[in-house]
Amino acid sequence: MPEIKLIPEKWVDRYSDYLFNFTISRVNDPIMAQDLVSETFLAGLKSAHRFKGQSTERTWLISILKRKIIDHYRKSNSKKGKAEVRMSYLENSDQNGDWMEEQVRDLRNPNVEDEIEQKELGEALNKCIAALPERYATIFVQKTIDKLDTETICKEHDITASNLWVIIHRARVQLMDCLNTKWYKKD
Repeated sequence: MPEIKLIPEKWVDRYSDYLFNFTISRVNDPIMAQDLVSETFLAGLKSAHRFKGQSTERTWLISILKRKIIDHYRKSNSKKGKAEVRMSYLENSDQNGDWMEEQVRDLRNPNVEDEIEQKELGEALNKCIAALPERYATIFVQKTIDKLDTETICKEHDITASNLWVIIHRARVQLMDCLNTKWYKKD
């Protein structure tokens, strides 16, 4: 097999549309998708010396992009659960340019209503998990609740890793539909 060489000056013309379409289907935000593709090209340039020529340029760039997407979700998920502070401009203030800090309720210190709501959500979630097809429910619980690693689950159920993620995705979609009807849309 001939060794593949990188041609960074042609990446944008050759791969930007493909990488953007790949990204937009995963982040559903055009601006973020553009940023991630740009970060991918930059990371590719920085690590070009490590390219071994064992895959195509596009495959290599996709692997970088996948890591960028994962990092994006890790970063956004790590910000969840932290107390949020909002800044508001006070228009009717005696002093021009005053800013007021509003502290948003810290979800890590729940009150009684929060605890009741969490209990109700837990009960609804358990009912929805029980309504899943047995295989979906078992695999979903093993992966997301029991935190078993992918390899263990795949061996136990004789499935591939990509099949595992398809099952997890389908279970999540069905759970969300179930929760939307049984819990979120309460009157």
